[in-house]
Amino acid sequence: MTDPLIALMMLGLFIVFVFLGFPIAFTLMAMGIGFGYYAYFDARRMWRSFDRLDETAGQWEQWSTWLEGFFSNRIFDLFVNQTFTVMSNEVLTAVPLFLFMGYIVERANIVDRLFSTLNVASKNIPGSMGVAALITCALFATATGIVGAVVTLMGLLALPAMLKARYDPSFAAGIICAGGTLGILIPPSIMLIVYAAATNVSIVRLYAAALLPGLTLVGLYLVYIMGRSILQPSSAPRPTADEVPDVPMGKLLLMIATSFLPLAFLIFAVLGSILFGLATPTEAASIGALGGIFLAFIYRAMTWQRMRESVYLTVRTTAMVCWLFVGSYTFSAVFSYLGGEHIISDFVQSLNLSPLMFLILAQLIIFLLGWPLEWSEIIIIFVPIFLPLLAVFEIDPLFFGILVALNLQTSFLTPPMAMSAYYLKGIAPPELRLTQIFAGVMPFLFCVIVSMVLMYIFPSIVFYLPELFYGR
Repeated sequence: MTDPLIALMMLGLFIVFVFLGFPIAFTLMAMGIGFGYYAYFDARRMWRSFDRLDETAGQWEQWSTWLEGFFSNRIFDLFVNQTFTVMSNEVLTAVPLFLFMGYIVERANIVDRLFSTLNVASKNIPGSMGVAALITCALFATATGIVGAVVTLMGLLALPAMLKARYDPSFAAGIICAGGTLGILIPPSIMLIVYAAATNVSIVRLYAAALLPGLTLVGLYLVYIMGRSILQPSSAPRPTADEVPDVPMGKLLLMIATSFLPLAFLIFAVLGSILFGLATPTEAASIGALGGIFLAFIYRAMTWQRMRESVYLTVRTTAMVCWLFVGSYTFSAVFSYLGGEHIISDFVQSLNLSPLMFLILAQLIIFLLGWPLEWSEIIIIFVPIFLPLLAVFEIDPLFFGILVALNLQTSFLTPPMAMSAYYLKGIAPPELRLTQIFAGVMPFLFCVIVSMVLMYIFPSIVFYLPELFYGR
């Protein structure tokens, strides 16, 4: 069997182990070291230490020499170097800081106030409670970037309110599931940081490029919510005075000033300092983490237990991301050394695809991968396989990254592995069936596809802000 075929077998075995439920980071490391031992095997280097042994050498000396020879394989050098590279990556430094900011904001009791304020402010808009829920999801998801936390918290807060207001259960569930996933697209997004680290694309340009597509997707969601509320009033009845009381303008402004503005200011301060070059992403993330702690103190929600939980969850999630990078880098290096990338590249080029056809094929593969895998695993493991092909088809990695970020919205919304639906089902009333949640997310899934089509037709949606801020 040739080395390239062994590389393909390595990739196939990895996919099999993933479906069997093995931990992905450690599977990557084990397979990278296992196949790398074969790829970098050099008998002369490994066993030359035996030449120094004489006939009088004892058993312990022979065993220690054998172990020295066994571990004298370049795969171990590669593994150590890749680990050091990941742990010293300056881009990834922003990940724990943004995660900590998210976990602190999640525990600051901001969301209930924000939803109540937006609910009152949008009272006269069609589908007002759905609009308030979506905007709350968007702001909260942007601040935290943690899909499960947003969907769960909004499911506990907004779903009962919408069901009590006689909203169609499927419609209400779809709003929360779709809104909760926006944090992996709209900056400051942790997913974009991971993509930048995996592809060496400028994170600052990525943030600028993702802003308009993210707002476009939010706009499409709002159009659908208000449009359905107008065309099918029974799915989103107007709230009564008992459900959403009339509030004097002065009190409403005070509610906005104490709930909406602090979180919005925190997000815009972090994002603005990055986009306008006032701070690096890591420095901005530090400001965001400090701002999150300040908000928690202002809202009298900061306790030692909550701080401890936030630190623990931050460390756990950061460790997962870093070990995924270590495993992926080791696996990819061995896969490439064996010639696996050349086989894939030659096969794709033999199909004589146009750039548009290649983009559609790549996005279809990523869409399918979104069923069994998390976004972090797709970005770190599989997206780098497509990167060498981007230059062949003259596709900007920046544009490709934004399409991937949009595409990964579908991984949380597409049955049968729609994680947002399962997060919501876990805390929803028993009468809300999983099939109803799936039905509710399908129109929002269509909105994601429409937004991707718009990116294909009007690439300037992606490139306008990066070129405006930073030039070509």
